[in-house]
Amino acid sequence: MSQRLASSPKSSSRVFFLRWLALAVWSLLLAPVAWAQPAPPVLSVGIVPQQAASELARVWIPLLQEVGRRARVQLAFRTASDISAFEDRVMKGEFDLAYMNPYHYTVFSKTPGYQAFLKEKDRKLVGIIVVPKDSPLQNLEQLQGKRVAFPAPAAFAASILPRAEFSRQQVAIKARFVSSHESVYKGVANGLFEAGGGIQRTFEAMEPQVSSQLRVLSRTPAYTPHALALHPRVSAELLDRLRQAFISLDGDEAGRALLAPLSFKGLVAATDSEWDAIRALRLRQPVGSIAARK
Repeated sequence: MSQRLASSPKSSSRVFFLRWLALAVWSLLLAPVAWAQPAPPVLSVGIVPQQAASELARVWIPLLQEVGRRARVQLAFRTASDISAFEDRVMKGEFDLAYMNPYHYTVFSKTPGYQAFLKEKDRKLVGIIVVPKDSPLQNLEQLQGKRVAFPAPAAFAASILPRAEFSRQQVAIKARFVSSHESVYKGVANGLFEAGGGIQRTFEAMEPQVSSQLRVLSRTPAYTPHALALHPRVSAELLDRLRQAFISLDGDEAGRALLAPLSFKGLVAATDSEWDAIRALRLRQPVGSIAARK
């Protein structure tokens, strides 16, 4: 009896230790191992340089960070020094996602195969011609022989459509190509050009001290707006997550606050066929380094 009593504490300690060890091992097996979790994928997002890179970064980076959080990815903002350089980078497939004009999309959907999955909500793309607010000009015909600025040869609504309208009306202008929409507006406001091509969205987003010095002289017909497109290397699973995250932005105050600096009402799902009307124009404007030499 005394031997059993003497050994009881030791036996109890051994049982307790074995139970504790089993529980510890079981807890380790069940516990999430944070260091073993895969890092979220990093995707580059190329934004067509309609404005200065600093301004694009200011409005796009916060939006991309929030979309990345919602989609559980990292979205890295990218752009280029000018539209021609951007075209070259898209042609090389450097961006996982790219925000590009409608004409660019009809070209780059062939090679390297970008596929549109989003477009701006409740927006048609309309090219505009702006002139100084106090300019006596009232129609395109009065720009005969005048200097007219455009962002780049292949800028769809801001360059291709207005120049086509000048050609249709047989108005010979002195076309000048600058680096961005912002450069067009500032150049016209500063008297470097008699007129310039742009689009309503970038005109609305321009700082008031510049836009207040300008007025819209004419507008082109309306077309499907810019495409947000994915390189074919991006998986279908990531595509679904990204589409849902972008579309969700206009569903809450935080998202709408990030859309506002871009003058976006929201983003909606899009399909490739929505740019068929632009393909039907049978435009043959070169892009990239070829366009830069024109």
